[in-house]
Amino acid sequence: MSATINDVAKEAGVSITTVSRVLNNNYPVKKETRIKIENAIKKLNYKPNAMARSLITKKTSTLGIIVPGITNLFFPTIVEAIEDVSKSLGYSILLCNTRGNKDEEISLVEQLISKQVDGIIIIDPNSDNLKKGFYDKISNNIPLIIVSGEPYGLNCSFVCYDEKIGTMEAFEYLLSLNHKKIAFIRGNKSFSYDIKEKIYKQILKDNNLNYEKIINVGEGNTIEVVEKTEKIMEKFLICKDKPTAIFACNDLMAVGVINACNKLKIKIPKEISLIGFDNTMLSNITQPKLTTIDLNMKEVGHISAKEVINLIENKNEERKKIILNTKLVIKESTEKINI
Repeated sequence: MSATINDVAKEAGVSITTVSRVLNNNYPVKKETRIKIENAIKKLNYKPNAMARSLITKKTSTLGIIVPGITNLFFPTIVEAIEDVSKSLGYSILLCNTRGNKDEEISLVEQLISKQVDGIIIIDPNSDNLKKGFYDKISNNIPLIIVSGEPYGLNCSFVCYDEKIGTMEAFEYLLSLNHKKIAFIRGNKSFSYDIKEKIYKQILKDNNLNYEKIINVGEGNTIEVVEKTEKIMEKFLICKDKPTAIFACNDLMAVGVINACNKLKIKIPKEISLIGFDNTMLSNITQPKLTTIDLNMKEVGHISAKEVINLIENKNEERKKIILNTKLVIKESTEKINI
């Protein structure tokens, strides 16, 4: 049978209240007494009951993390960075996966609140939920950080990777390689994809390009999108007016394009240049290696964790918008064309 706080008090020769003060570190205790209690805890291998402690302190030391997919390596990379910082600061995480479903997203937020997590970090939330102000209301009741491509809205704290700049850099690079026919691949219901499509259309307008091809492959944040993109692009790439370059909204979609091109014997980058987005490890194991946009994922995760814990522990109600730089990473899937 595991040791109780009563056992620790008897072993140390002190009251239960004194043991509790040492465990919670909320009242001063004499150094000699503290040492006695700490030695008793080690000897008995006492593990405090986290649930009981949370009832007293009204704090669970738990963060809720919500992602739209766990098979897109972009999200686990950020989550791992969040967990590293959280652990070092005494917090654990509860990870929830919406699979891109906006109603499931709302349900999971409500479940996390009912489990009394101390704060929530939501990564790339559904665009409908953002636009309808759902998170504005939630952030009034619980410390909340939104990780997104742009600080949408006024009443939430955001940690953002600057997708506008990253997307512009990608298209400007393709233009510098003389590409005029650029196709755009996106998924459903993500503010991230909306930002990129807006930039794509603006680039076409600013450069008087009349080749606009937007391909929507459906839910874009799960591994299934690779196969879906492959099938759609197999049909698209047999058309007469093929693009000379393709921009994919994430690296998973770009892998689908590579697979389709391989089936059709289309050479990348000799016949079609390809740019992905996120710079996940996939970009280094494709053949050819994928030119992509690095979103500084680990730093995004580290800062998100620090910010939500700051909101929790300092009861800080200030809304912050933190925007991190992106970087074009040129690899093997892009090439200049002769005109």
